[in-house]
Amino acid sequence: MTQDEVKALITDLESDRIERTISFREDKLGPAVCALSNDFPNHRKSGYILLGVDDDGIVKGIKITDNDLQKIGNIKSNGNVLPQPSLVVSPVYTIDGGDVVVIEVRPSLYPPVRFDGRCWIRVGPRKAKASLEEERILTERRVSYAKTYDLVPALGSSLEDISIDIFKIYYLPSAIDKETLSENGRSIEQQLASLRFFDTKEQCPTHAGILIFGLNPEFFLPGAYIQYIKFVGQEMTTDVEYEKKFSGALITEIKQLDDFIKGNIVKERPIRNESFQEQNIKNYPYWALRELIMNAIMHRSYESNAPIYIYEFSDRIEIINPGGLFGEATPQNFPNASDYRNVVLAEALKVLGYVNRFNYGVKRAKEELIQNGNGEPNFDLSLTTKFKVSIPINNRWQ
Repeated sequence: MTQDEVKALITDLESDRIERTISFREDKLGPAVCALSNDFPNHRKSGYILLGVDDDGIVKGIKITDNDLQKIGNIKSNGNVLPQPSLVVSPVYTIDGGDVVVIEVRPSLYPPVRFDGRCWIRVGPRKAKASLEEERILTERRVSYAKTYDLVPALGSSLEDISIDIFKIYYLPSAIDKETLSENGRSIEQQLASLRFFDTKEQCPTHAGILIFGLNPEFFLPGAYIQYIKFVGQEMTTDVEYEKKFSGALITEIKQLDDFIKGNIVKERPIRNESFQEQNIKNYPYWALRELIMNAIMHRSYESNAPIYIYEFSDRIEIINPGGLFGEATPQNFPNASDYRNVVLAEALKVLGYVNRFNYGVKRAKEELIQNGNGEPNFDLSLTTKFKVSIPINNRWQ
């Protein structure tokens, strides 16, 4: 975007695709990003947030710092706007004696988009909280957009195939703000559909609904389970010491898997250091191991009949999931770039607290493994249909 184009946006006071603000606070930028992402007027064009400009189109004359730009980046990555928005941030322009930054917000393919559980839309030149009817329009519009596999209806399924109680008790209060819930007069189908777990056209749960709340997900998605196998030695030809299968609704199975990692895989013991003092060491850092396993659950291809495999050997752990790198993620830019094969599942893991920030976990896992003495994990990106990571054991453990 050129400086002349930015000046044209500043002076265009009529467009409902432009938000002007001088605030970098998340509670201001978040709803603005959410509203433009939802594209309620259905322009199917980008909206723009002009930072450093008053509502009346006057450049305020503020100085935009690197810390301010970091706050913009956090709007995309911290998971408070879901599904994750598509943003392009311009360079800092100096216009009429003040700094101006333009955030381009692209329409979401997966509305309704929410900020902290609340759906915002543009109503003329202002933003407003969406009504139940306006949310319904956004939900139905999604049907005509491109779909990821977790958004596809699980044909042949019905509401009887998912646990409504688990959805209402454990998920809904975390996904939707209290005020919206207190006003809720929608049917259970509408509530599920607004969060992408039910397809109103086919009148059945989506694959995401089956995966997360299903009574028997494997009936509809045969590969929807995790197989853990522990070998005695360093090769698969050695004896199997223990194995366990994790299947069922992800909302409950992930908790069991999390407990299993803590209690059965991660181990701690004292060793003497050079000064003959004891210190505790771990074979694997819990958070890094959990993050890499959650990454496999979030990014795997559920169209495959193969499960996620977790192999524990005497010298390493291997995690293998069906589906290689997806979308914008390539061997050249991984892990600095990511894309989401399962947008609803990614959102659910954030809502449930298993993902803290998007496009951050793998990098932090690498740091923790190095600090713990394991060294860097090895990502095999050459496998076209699979993704494999090998995690060496702490070099002081053996």
